[in-house]
Amino acid sequence: KGEKKSVKAEPGESILRIAQHNGIPLEGACEGGMACATCHVIVGKDFYDKLPEASEAEEDCLDNASNLTETSRLGCQLKVTPELDGIDITIPGTTRNFYVDGHVPK
Repeated sequence: KGEKKSVKAEPGESILRIAQHNGIPLEGACEGGMACATCHVIVGKDFYDKLPEASEAEEDCLDNASNLTETSRLGCQLKVTPELDGIDITIPGTTRNFYVDGHVPK
């Protein structure tokens, strides 16, 4: 929706958990088990090269993501480090498995 939100995070926390703890609608249907692509995020180009390379398993999951880009990653696999301070993450407008029953992950 074009909204921006700045949040604080502890090193080692995943982008998925940070979003969920801050009321940001990032699904994570498999609860971070890297079994889906519902926590697909788009990383700003200025930070993408600072990330560890995606594993083959993560790339396989991303193959199922909607609106895939060159800087797409799974939020469950991205852990915050001091080098990522100020990272810009975009949540795509659609997912292939978005909750329809009102369930909100904890």
